[in-house]
Amino acid sequence: MRITVRVRPGSSRTAVGGRYGDAGDASAALVVAVTQRAVDGAATAAVMAAVARAFGARTRDVHLVTGERSRTKVLELDPVPPGAPERLADLLGLGTSVGRIVGRSTLDPDTERP
Repeated sequence: MRITVRVRPGSSRTAVGGRYGDAGDASAALVVAVTQRAVDGAATAAVMAAVARAFGARTRDVHLVTGERSRTKVLELDPVPPGAPERLADLLGLGTSVGRIVGRSTLDPDTERP
């Protein structure tokens, strides 16, 4: 399973979730923020580890396909962990704006207003 990700190196914390690109665009990328800077492949290695954790896979099962020196990367999960497509849809559904990392709301969903 191939996943397009958009890297945010040098973030205050590591996080996986959100969408980079238009909401209706099938090529929208999963946002992955990592604390490591983009120096000597440190951010790329951190992205691969974060994606592995997010999908419940081993780090060695995440392979870089393209984007070694780019913020937009294509990763491959092989073998595909159970529930990975649903997990990807869930992670992409968290973001509502370009490049924004969004966590789950801490408000009660019954009292939260749009």
